[in-house]
Amino acid sequence: MERYVTSGTCSREILFDIEDNKIKSVQFVRGCAGNTQGVARLAVGRDIDEVIELLSGVECRNGTSCPDQLAKALIEYKNTHK
Repeated sequence: MERYVTSGTCSREILFDIEDNKIKSVQFVRGCAGNTQGVARLAVGRDIDEVIELLSGVECRNGTSCPDQLAKALIEYKNTHK
């Protein structure tokens, strides 16, 4: 399981699993439960690049959001697992 510490959002971290460039699971720690569960469910089963494209730049406050932080987590994952 991968762990990403968020910045600028109510959620504090994102836990996720990747297999064959596809998202297998996503869990936000804290944050708005309904929204983060919804984002997580929509991301599971999708290709990393598709989710990055869909969620990058989504803003809520502080110039970021939980979806944007998930995109950042996936970008970091890709950069460290080349």
